Amino acid sequence: MTAFSAFAPALPHGLAQSYQQVSQWVASLTAAVSSSLVTIAHSLASLPAQVPTAIDAPAVWHLAVYWLLVLVMAVGVVGAVVPALPGITLIVGAIVVWGLVAGFVGLKWALGVAIAALVLSIAIDYLAGVLGAQRVGASNWGQIGAFIGMFLGLFGLLPLLPTGIPLLGLLVGTVLGAFVGEFLHRRELKLLQRVKQSAKVGLAIVVGTLVGNILQGVLALISLIVFLVTTWPGNWA
Repeated sequence: MTAFSAFAPALPHGLAQSYQQVSQWVASLTAAVSSSLVTIAHSLASLPAQVPTAIDAPAVWHLAVYWLLVLVMAVGVVGAVVPALPGITLIVGAIVVWGLVAGFVGLKWALGVAIAALVLSIAIDYLAGVLGAQRVGASNWGQIGAFIGMFLGLFGLLPLLPTGIPLLGLLVGTVLGAFVGEFLHRRELKLLQRVKQSAKVGLAIVVGTLVGNILQGVLALISLIVFLVTTWPGNWA
């Protein structure tokens, strides 16, 4: 720029004036760029020496395990309603696994409620099945027949249920199994009385089983809700 300035007086007046304006504009631009570079250099110098990692691997692992166990508990809620499937036991097991992974601190409410629900579900299963059947005079044959029919109906093994629909199989299979078992046992009764007694036993066992399963499903759902409320990821992640 200095070398070209020496020739500026030799130029015509108009060109010299234009040359001076361009020189001033280039000088201003150079000063602005230099100032910006200095500011950027100061900003870079003030950054910390180590940038924290964007992903926290342990937190991601805990979060993945957490939601996997929540999924297992949801399966346990369904299993509490559907007979012959694991229910609240799955929920208790999932909570214990979470305690082993993340520690049992703050887990006493969730674990306590789940264990209490498990004990209550066992009592409900007994009261709804055995005592409910005994109230209508069901024999052991009727109760055993109901269990066999429930098992066959659940897996679609009955000839009348070729579709293998689980819920339909549970209802029809339990009624038929209880009816057949009670009918075979009540040989001392007349035919019409045997049919009436067997039908009464079948319906009583089915109703008792349904009521018990619904109550167990409610207990399982409460256990899952308590776990989610007390161990929500925002409390530990």
